[in-house]
Amino acid sequence: MEKILRDKKAIVLFCTPAFIMFTLILLLPILQVLYYSVCDYNALSKPQFIGLKNYIDLFTSDETMRIALKNSIFFMLFSAVSQQLFGLMLAVFLTNIKKGRNFFKNIYYLPCVLSSAALGLLWAFMFNPKMGLNQMLACFGIEGPLWLSQSTGFIPLPMWVIAFVALWQYIGQTMMLYMAQITGISTELFEASYIDGASKTDSFRFVTLPLIKPMFVTTLTLNCIGSLKFFDLIYNMTQGGPNHRTEVLATHLYDQGFKYFKYGYASAISVVLLIMCLLVTFIISKSIKIDNYEI
Repeated sequence: MEKILRDKKAIVLFCTPAFIMFTLILLLPILQVLYYSVCDYNALSKPQFIGLKNYIDLFTSDETMRIALKNSIFFMLFSAVSQQLFGLMLAVFLTNIKKGRNFFKNIYYLPCVLSSAALGLLWAFMFNPKMGLNQMLACFGIEGPLWLSQSTGFIPLPMWVIAFVALWQYIGQTMMLYMAQITGISTELFEASYIDGASKTDSFRFVTLPLIKPMFVTTLTLNCIGSLKFFDLIYNMTQGGPNHRTEVLATHLYDQGFKYFKYGYASAISVVLLIMCLLVTFIISKSIKIDNYEI
């Protein structure tokens, strides 16, 4: 094996297919989108270079873009905090129970493998003002709110509803990642802490938390990037309404590109989304220091 690793020809031979796939599938489309983002390009015309006009219009004259940017940031912050908090709580709870662990793991993880489109339609039905949850509340004499139609407030009620549905769907993914990290910690470390007089709370604080920090960075990065790119549930539950109040960057991009066929303008939105994902990843990696421990 060491001989192969020292052979530069072998290294080139094995890396070339991966590099070709990376270039064709990822790098070239990104470069193409960067070019389209500085062009006036729609379904009826060829790309015409216009400089930064698309970006200027995005941040100066596009009210929907401002709403989408605000909602995307809210959705990212809400998902990052809630997913980490509740995902870690569930992981710690399930790793400390002896009976029914696999059953509860499957229950919490099941929504992750279901179709987001189907779940979006299901929850849209549940939050319909004339049926579902409101019908149940009416049995107790309570008039339910317009869960997916209310448009007042800095962050309207439909965005909160969608955020909680997304938490329900993806909390199992964060939980499983934390469980994999926690179960990899040697039991000898916990036994040693108990011998030294540490309680379970102290053991969690001084043993578990430092050792799962690498997984914290991984899950936080995945949650933030996934939240910024979020599309399925929002589009199936509200289609960005009412009056664009639940638009996020992904839905605004979809509308501009596939409804209005403004390919150049949609490409500019996708570049903004790409930059935000890279920026968030950079901030997380630089702000959270990971120490190497033997587990």
